[in-house]
Amino acid sequence: MGKIKSHMDERILVCVYYGPNGERLIRRGYELSQMSDSPFYVLTVDRLASDEFDAEKASYIEQWRALSKELGAEKFILKDNETRPIVKAIKEICYKYNITQVIIGEKPQNRWEEITKGSFVNVLLRELVFVDLHIVSVDRALKVADEAMYEKGIRGFLRKDEQGFVLSFTKSKANLFEGVFYKEIGTDFNNGMFKFVCGGESHQVRIKEDHVIDDIKEPPNINLG
Repeated sequence: MGKIKSHMDERILVCVYYGPNGERLIRRGYELSQMSDSPFYVLTVDRLASDEFDAEKASYIEQWRALSKELGAEKFILKDNETRPIVKAIKEICYKYNITQVIIGEKPQNRWEEITKGSFVNVLLRELVFVDLHIVSVDRALKVADEAMYEKGIRGFLRKDEQGFVLSFTKSKANLFEGVFYKEIGTDFNNGMFKFVCGGESHQVRIKEDHVIDDIKEPPNINLG
């Protein structure tokens, strides 16, 4: 008779921040959950609101969300617009979901601002008294291929024309989507990424010379009424 997974014993929380190491941490959490026959959760915390994320960060979030679902995570948790210290946010989630084990990267202080002035691990250990902490080493050679690839995002719109969706920066009743356009650095044309929120989820499409080159299956996020 196969094992019946009990949600009353071990519960694992994987804490990730955007970057190439996130996938490795999630997979480590999955492996640990399989070994202990326990559920796992994935958490990412950010000071910015989700609609202010740049194209790179939004892309990582969606990749992690998809990977978490693929690996059977109980829940992917995004705590955006978070003004409290990261440790407080992690502690809240641990208590809410009765977490018994937490996984973090080896060098979280390189990414998480408020922990540069002290030991993040020591603070976390003090706050999470009855939780086991796993510190996973990360590959320092990993690089973000698209880092610094886009200019600062500007508000934009998508409307229909005979070729499909076209980028616009002017308010119009013809606009169907509102979002943020991130122009590629070093190009004279409007090439880059357009990010928009629909149904509470972030989406992005590629733009080439003002035109969308990816399929958009989501309904318009602008009220057409």
